[in-house]
Amino acid sequence: MHKRLSEISNLLITPLKTVLSTEKVEKVAELGNAFAELAKTLQEQGKNISFLKPLIEQSGSLLGVLCSPEVQVISAGLPFVPFAIALLKYYREKHQTEPTLEVCVAIIAQAAYLESCQEILSLYSFINWNNNADITQALNKLNDVELDYQAASNVIACFHKSELAKAFNTVLSARLEAAKIPSAVIDILTQRIAWNTHRYILKAWIESGNAFPQVIQPSFGEWQQEQQKFNSIDDYLTNHIAKKPLDQVFDESFSFKDIYVPLKARKVDKNGKLDTQSTPFILENWAKKILLDNNPDTQRQVIFIQGGPGRGKSVFCRMFADWVRQYLHPWWTPILIRLRDIQEFQPSLAETLRSRVKADFAESDDGWLTDVNTRFLFILDGFDELRIERSNNQSIERFLRQVGSFQNDAQESAAMQHRVLITGRQMALHGIDRLPENLERVEIAEMDAELQNQWFAKWYQQFSTNKTTGFKEFLQKNKSCPEQVKELAKEPLLLYMLTAMHRDDKLDISKLEQATGTDAKILVYEQALDWVLTKQRSDPRHRNLNEELTRQNSDTLRRILAEAAVCVVQSGGESASMQMIKARLDQDDAAKEFIAEAEKELGETALKTALAAFYLKSNDSGGVEFFHKSFCEFLCAERIKQSLEEWTEPGKRGKAFNVDDDKLHWEIYDLFGYGGLTWEILEYLMSLLVKSNEFRPVELFKRLENFYVCWCDGEFIDAPPENFPQKKMRLLQEKGIKRGQRQVDIYAGLNVMILLLELHRYGQEQSDEIKKQMTFYPSGQPEGNWRTVQLLPIIHYSDCIQLETFNNVVGQFLSGAKLSRAYLTGADLRYADLSGADLSYADLSGAYLSEADFNGANLSGAYLNVADLSSADLSSANLSSAKLSYADLRSANLNEVDLSGADLSGANLSGADLSGADLSGADLTGVDLSGAYLSGTNFNRANFSRANLSDANASDANLNSTDLSDGFFGDIQWDEYTNWENVQGLDTATNVPEALKQQLGLS
Repeated sequence: MHKRLSEISNLLITPLKTVLSTEKVEKVAELGNAFAELAKTLQEQGKNISFLKPLIEQSGSLLGVLCSPEVQVISAGLPFVPFAIALLKYYREKHQTEPTLEVCVAIIAQAAYLESCQEILSLYSFINWNNNADITQALNKLNDVELDYQAASNVIACFHKSELAKAFNTVLSARLEAAKIPSAVIDILTQRIAWNTHRYILKAWIESGNAFPQVIQPSFGEWQQEQQKFNSIDDYLTNHIAKKPLDQVFDESFSFKDIYVPLKARKVDKNGKLDTQSTPFILENWAKKILLDNNPDTQRQVIFIQGGPGRGKSVFCRMFADWVRQYLHPWWTPILIRLRDIQEFQPSLAETLRSRVKADFAESDDGWLTDVNTRFLFILDGFDELRIERSNNQSIERFLRQVGSFQNDAQESAAMQHRVLITGRQMALHGIDRLPENLERVEIAEMDAELQNQWFAKWYQQFSTNKTTGFKEFLQKNKSCPEQVKELAKEPLLLYMLTAMHRDDKLDISKLEQATGTDAKILVYEQALDWVLTKQRSDPRHRNLNEELTRQNSDTLRRILAEAAVCVVQSGGESASMQMIKARLDQDDAAKEFIAEAEKELGETALKTALAAFYLKSNDSGGVEFFHKSFCEFLCAERIKQSLEEWTEPGKRGKAFNVDDDKLHWEIYDLFGYGGLTWEILEYLMSLLVKSNEFRPVELFKRLENFYVCWCDGEFIDAPPENFPQKKMRLLQEKGIKRGQRQVDIYAGLNVMILLLELHRYGQEQSDEIKKQMTFYPSGQPEGNWRTVQLLPIIHYSDCIQLETFNNVVGQFLSGAKLSRAYLTGADLRYADLSGADLSYADLSGAYLSEADFNGANLSGAYLNVADLSSADLSSANLSSAKLSYADLRSANLNEVDLSGADLSGANLSGADLSGADLSGADLTGVDLSGAYLSGTNFNRANFSRANLSDANASDANLNSTDLSDGFFGDIQWDEYTNWENVQGLDTATNVPEALKQQLGLS
């Protein structure tokens, strides 16, 4: 049976009007025992029932309080729910019958909504209620709302989706509009209040006890269990989310909240390309907008925020999660998860999330993700730091697909409309073939002068000294400030470090003014290391510890930090276990002696405490991590440098070297058998080596080259057990790092190849004698016309653990490589950097070379038949006499390329840029040049028979003496500077433009 809300209200409220002619609480008791309970509640809270007068006298419903001049009662913390319960009990006693479900829901829902209003609106002190707004029309519509049994049941199941919620929101919206609240804020407020109302409906049922057992079907225990779930969510938000911005920044006296400034970002397209032309936008505003967008297409999107190390991804996550807690909960409830803490993938994302949310609402409820009264924003921080099988892109790809599917399913499900936000480095997506279609990507931009000024203003509030202004002036206005230092200061974390060092007089500006390039970065890190050591010594909180530590030689302390850095890098993420660090330090007598003495004095945790003191921090897994990736990479490079120098120390008593071959080979596996070297580590390493007096480049090159040849022959992995790859595998697996024997062997060899390529580049800049001795041939040195076949099996061997392993590890280091006459048929070198490489007469038939960089490379006489060169950069390359028949060169950059005498028959050059290229004498039979850019191209005496030139731009091109017989012209473009002299075969060409015929006198 349908009942209007006004009818239900009149049944209960009209009898009260005469009683409320007086303010005395005692009069309430005349309404029976039920109202005696209300009187007791009011008396206990020190309240007066006069607040009910405008409610009862001016309106026919509880919600009428919103249009009362005394609307301030909303913020007074009045007990609307007890009042509603008392009304229902009075109704039962007066009429001697149970109230229907419709009557119960109508009264309880109004009271619950008002209490939800009290809770949420109390957070918005800026709202001005002092106006005589007339929202009678909205209330009249509310009174006409009809409730039947099903509609009332819907209110109980999920209030915010019910018709009653829409009606209540309309009344509240009208009142907020009258208070001149912006519409966007009204939308948020009404949604928060509606979602929050369910909690107070629960409260009402629980507080009513068994007063209405025939009306309310769910058991008392079920209501209590659901209330406990909400209490658990509150505890999680209070203890896990709200505290994150208040965490202390390292050992400073201020928190992240004190020093944080909003970040800026730029859009990234579906192909992963950053939009560098557009103006950066505030990341927080973008994230808020996309989260609140109700468009179904937007709600399908996984929010992916990428950025380099130190750009502020993790701090953004904790700040944004807390903003959602404060301003959107319970409409959106933030869940913050560090992906590095995930130990292993679960069969579904839902199970993985549950394994990491250490709270009762997730652990005790199997249906926590399908509850229509909760909706979560999952903030997954550090995609690049996933601990699970980091070397396995397939596992990472599977996880990403799970995320994409989860978001799609959530949008389509009425009960599971959650959102996912992920952060990570862009490089973490490399090597993943199938990214989810629903990734909405942005990249955190570098801090510009505007953000730096905001940051310095906050810093000045903490340290109001002239030093703050002085460093800011040096950074932004001093022309002697190195560009590398300016680049470092565009990262929030490093800006803090530089400013703090300057504050503590540990940043030598005069030295920085003289440094350039990588040397400037190294100088910063060296000074940072000294700062870290001396800072801890002077800190009274670490006094006892540091008296012990500083007895030792500072070289030992640096070695400990360097070994910790190697462990972190080898672990594949941001942290390493204490067991692994101790095991590596066990090889160093001085470090071992130091640890033993420290543990004797300070206990078994001495090493962990020591590392934590030196700007490393403990993590949840019991290990340690560096405060910044670059600091870790710099120390790792220092450790590698030490070994490289030791490997070339002259031996005694007739020995060529102090470290013999057997020990050298083991140390190579121990140092490099973990994963690929990064550009950053290599950059630091070479800069450190070049400055070192112990750097013996020729000797180092020869020893590493000897290892490489032996490795290519399988000498180490084929040795009897326990061989070096097996030994390193065992040591890694004992520390929880998943590496197989082949992986260890492959990474050790590929890392040595990277070192040889870098030493080769260094050698080419030296004298002719050194250049000759330091020339590296990855595929072997060519002899006569024979093909070199060493590299292709290595590529296939590397890819046997996972496709594209060789390309992902070594591809970026191949610039300038000597690969003349290399046999590389079918090789996968997509995206590889082969700029300036010598690939003359190499066989790359059928190779996968799309988007590779061949800028300035020598490919003369190379075999590239049927090769995929789509979107490759071949600008300024030498492809004279190259064999490119049926090659895919779509959208390739062939600007200024030399293709004279090349065989391009049947090749696809549609959309390619051939401006300024030399194709004189080339065979272009059957080539597809549709849409190609040919401006300024030299086609002198080229063969264009059966070529497709539709939509090609041939302005200023030289087509002198070309053969265009049977070609297809279509809408070819040309101008007065196009040279058509002695062109042949136009009489058999198709779709030759009439204007061209007239120009050439063929009409």
